[in-house]
Amino acid sequence: MNIVVFGLGAVGTVFATFLKEAGYKVYGITKDKYLNDLKSSELRVKGIWGDHRVKLDGIFSSVSPLKDKKIDLIILSVKSYDTQNAVKSLKDMVSEKTKVIVAQNGYGNYEIVSEEIGKEHTLLARVIFGSKIIKPGFAEVTVNADDVRIGDPSGTIPEEEIIKIACIIKNAGIPASYDPDVYKTLWYKILYNCALNPLGALLSCSYGDLAENEETRKIMNRVIKEIFEVTEAHGIELNYESPEEYIEHFYKNLIPPTRNHYPSMYYDLKAGKKTEIDALNGAIVRLAREKDIYVPVNETITGMIKFIEGRLRG
Repeated sequence: MNIVVFGLGAVGTVFATFLKEAGYKVYGITKDKYLNDLKSSELRVKGIWGDHRVKLDGIFSSVSPLKDKKIDLIILSVKSYDTQNAVKSLKDMVSEKTKVIVAQNGYGNYEIVSEEIGKEHTLLARVIFGSKIIKPGFAEVTVNADDVRIGDPSGTIPEEEIIKIACIIKNAGIPASYDPDVYKTLWYKILYNCALNPLGALLSCSYGDLAENEETRKIMNRVIKEIFEVTEAHGIELNYESPEEYIEHFYKNLIPPTRNHYPSMYYDLKAGKKTEIDALNGAIVRLAREKDIYVPVNETITGMIKFIEGRLRG
């Protein structure tokens, strides 16, 4: 089985390392600036799932060297702001039976990919293990809140094919399972990330710090309530009757296992990088405007992150 991991950041490095260690042929696509370092060294993952080192079957900065190979599975793990360019490139590797797993943060990635390559090729994954980059090619898994959930929002791909892919990932050592309601599951992560990620980045604190402070709890609760209003207006189904029901679950069940975790956006800003705010709170703002809904807290948080991005990137 030939697997391509498109994007060797914190998430992609974990997928590539574990799948290669499981015996598959694994190729990585990375940015030019990281290529020489990654080609000359092993990939490494440490943390709660142990210490793992592998040498991939090839690492490239474009898909050109892989065009003549039969690629069975592509895991798309680039930042959301790179999705459009990435999917246009990976399109050349997609043949009749190739499946692409969208393993990214936020709203809109699945829609972009499925429109470009077809729903019959596109799977959606909700990834909720926390990992961070120590240096290019070296990631640390710090927390895991649940399985990687994999499914097909369109209902086009046969269930048995999705289960087989989920089992491949699970048997490689990354907890994974088939989820027929993966789109709903992704929206729970969007709720979770919108409440925690930018606020933790703005205040340089962990999820536990945010949950323990009355003032930040008020802000997060308002973020969640605004998102519920937007999803209801767009007909996006969530399994919670009210934002209050979700908020109770959020503090009781979701925060405790990740309380020491710092958001990826915190590390992005610390490194002077662009964040994924446009796929998180920024996406909520866009969806709200489509329905003439006012979401002041999400708008404010989005604006603050963009201000910091602008200063850091000059």
